[in-house]
Amino acid sequence: MSQGAVTVLFIVVMLGLMGIGVPMAFALVLTGASMAWGLGFWDTQLFAQNLVAGIDSFPLLAVPFFILAGELMNTGGISQRIIGMAQAWLGHVRGGLGFVTIGAAILLSAMSGSALADAAAMATILLPMMRKHGYPVAPSAGLIAAGGVIGPIIPPSMAFVIYGVTTNTSISSLFLSGIVPGLIMGAGLVLAWKIEIRKFELETDPPLPIADRLRASVRAVWALLMPVIIIGGMKTGWFTPTEAAVVAAVYALVISFFVHREMKLSDLHGVLVRSAKTTAVVMFLCAGAQVTSYMITLADLPATLSAWLGPMVENPRLLMAVMMVTLVVIGTALDLTPTILIFAPVMLPIAVKAGIDPVYFGLMFVLNGSIGLVTPPVGTVLNVVAGVGRVRLDQVIKGVNPFLITYLVILVLFVVFPQLVTAPVKWMR
Repeated sequence: MSQGAVTVLFIVVMLGLMGIGVPMAFALVLTGASMAWGLGFWDTQLFAQNLVAGIDSFPLLAVPFFILAGELMNTGGISQRIIGMAQAWLGHVRGGLGFVTIGAAILLSAMSGSALADAAAMATILLPMMRKHGYPVAPSAGLIAAGGVIGPIIPPSMAFVIYGVTTNTSISSLFLSGIVPGLIMGAGLVLAWKIEIRKFELETDPPLPIADRLRASVRAVWALLMPVIIIGGMKTGWFTPTEAAVVAAVYALVISFFVHREMKLSDLHGVLVRSAKTTAVVMFLCAGAQVTSYMITLADLPATLSAWLGPMVENPRLLMAVMMVTLVVIGTALDLTPTILIFAPVMLPIAVKAGIDPVYFGLMFVLNGSIGLVTPPVGTVLNVVAGVGRVRLDQVIKGVNPFLITYLVILVLFVVFPQLVTAPVKWMR
């Protein structure tokens, strides 16, 4: 089968399986199998070896431990204390619960590294509070969903771990690259929320006494130490990103059991089961993507893509712009993890050939894929907020649009001014 025919086969089978509702991991495996058949390269032993190779990676051990840390945070009261501190300082401002959401999103992002976990925690705690104070449901749910997107950007980030393993890029450098862009995303949400709340009459709580605010901050101090330990430990070389995930999980376990004492031994079984289920989904995606990636390499599809984008190699910004537009379109149909696993190994060599910094490209790739989490029709985070917050999906989609536009503007800003990403990384190194 010719290269063009294999490319068509890849697109048709992948989109066809997704269209009929086949789970993404199985769609990847079946797409790889169909390409192997088309190439006349079917070998069950090689097929099995690639499935195992997709998850046989030491750095990928960070994924289950970061997932476990997120579950422990939500069960053990760590997330609630972060939100409580943000509410104590910002709750009295007009639209204050929205600013609380943004502040909590940034702080939670520095601990869990998961958009879904952060969005679920905020939807559970903050959305009922916003309803009670008369906030309109659609913008409130949309802001919570948009806040969750910061999760994969500010370190520690599971998406950066997966990207680093897939493309052989320094995970520590990727972590550092996400700090300033994540804060810029938070600032963008603040501006968008200020514009949005002009349309509504909102209740405000009286400001709390300074003593109460300090008390809420003291209650959250153990939670605030978590990102300091993780980032500080990696920066000083005390532990690797993989070991940092273990430290995060152990720290969350100790704080939940012995400091906050909000978690009982009987809760541990549920936490481990939920973490195992989420880990299994991610790892199966990695295994299936390895099969498809191997067949993509055999079919030499990267060369086809290089030929299409080759004329733009002399203009790195134009190349980045075209790649980002392509990824925005892909993000409407694919979740973040499969987007990384399928397209990052294909696109990164082209970007490097054009002289684009691989860490900068990795940040942009993950940021773009994260925006896809709030882009319909797939929009995984949209579905999480709708389900947890008991809000109609169409309301969440309507509410997230102003914040989605804000993120796209920030994406354009980073394409035009890559120094916003690269300069802080060089300084922090």
